[in-house]
Amino acid sequence: MATLLPDTLSATAAELADASTATISCEAACQLLRTGDDKLPALLASAQRARTRFKPGVITYSRKVFLPLTNLCRDYCGYCIFRHDAGEPGAHTMTPDEVMEVVRAGERMGCTEALFSLGDKPELLFPQMRETLRHLGYKSTLHYLEAMCEKVLRESTLLPHPNPGLMSAEWLERLSRVAPSMGLMLETTSTRLLAKGAAHDNAPDKEPAKRLRVIEDAGRQSIPFTTGILIGIGETLEERVDALVAIRDLHARYGHIQEVIVQNFRAKSGTPMTHWPEPDRGEMLRTLAVARLLMPEMNIQVPPNLSDPHYADLLDGGINDWGGVSPLTPDFINPEKPWPHLEQLQQRTEAKGFELRQRLPVYPEFVDRAAAHSDLLAQCLGSVADAAGYARRAA
Repeated sequence: MATLLPDTLSATAAELADASTATISCEAACQLLRTGDDKLPALLASAQRARTRFKPGVITYSRKVFLPLTNLCRDYCGYCIFRHDAGEPGAHTMTPDEVMEVVRAGERMGCTEALFSLGDKPELLFPQMRETLRHLGYKSTLHYLEAMCEKVLRESTLLPHPNPGLMSAEWLERLSRVAPSMGLMLETTSTRLLAKGAAHDNAPDKEPAKRLRVIEDAGRQSIPFTTGILIGIGETLEERVDALVAIRDLHARYGHIQEVIVQNFRAKSGTPMTHWPEPDRGEMLRTLAVARLLMPEMNIQVPPNLSDPHYADLLDGGINDWGGVSPLTPDFINPEKPWPHLEQLQQRTEAKGFELRQRLPVYPEFVDRAAAHSDLLAQCLGSVADAAGYARRAA
């Protein structure tokens, strides 16, 4: 498709937005992120037209249980309340029985995704975690995660989707045999945010080059992969566009990125960024629209609970997915922001003129790619996916 050239940057934002049949340049994307309120409707209309050409009439979601396998983590991000040090009140590593208790409860409620979130290699920092793993019978947190993913596959109808942080190519390959998809948020390509006092100060696993390497390694192995950006943590608009373009370019090379999450920063009490300003509705809509115009044929997702009560307005930005929503477990990353009730999610989506459809943690167009990684996955996917690759228990 054509690309808007730099000499078009003198055009108005509305004129740029009208060029919705083209992928846009980085320069144009930055200009559109600065669109004034008077030109915003034209930008949104352009993003909506791009979504209609990609996937008309349907907004998807994944019905999930959220499993915080361990909240011990060696990184100290300035906005996070999920992570704990060993021995702190609230620090916890789930046992296999605890995992399966939640999985079976989710199974009864029609869930099809077991989302595993966990701190990044906590045993490298905490001797207590090494002792916990020894007691459980595993060499590392990733060995334990691998075993729990396989247990979920063999003993339930749910499909695992792990978010374990940085991984080697070997671990990507191992987990791809027991999970149809996995994820790692890029968050940002800004190395400035690693500086003292910035959002990723004392968070070595958030170094952008390391995260891009994992996403690329997943592409080399044809693993359906979820990634995305976290906006409002101190990045410039140019850096925000740079992160989106980095994701777009990796997908152009390997075709493996199943969705891009655009997540908005929410300030949390007790963190270094407690008083940091949050992105407003206009900033979210502009970022979503620009993401859609940069990647017109990408599944773009936004978490509805982080924009409640007005999350339905975000459909105007050109998204086509709400991500994982749980009828059972809280969002342990953002526990102060409950998920919308699924009935409400359906009503609000339909009020905007869309059908809400339940997908698996792996998107329909990536099911065959996931199934190729192991016979076990192929068998499990075959039992829960309908003919089109959506969840059989569609909402």
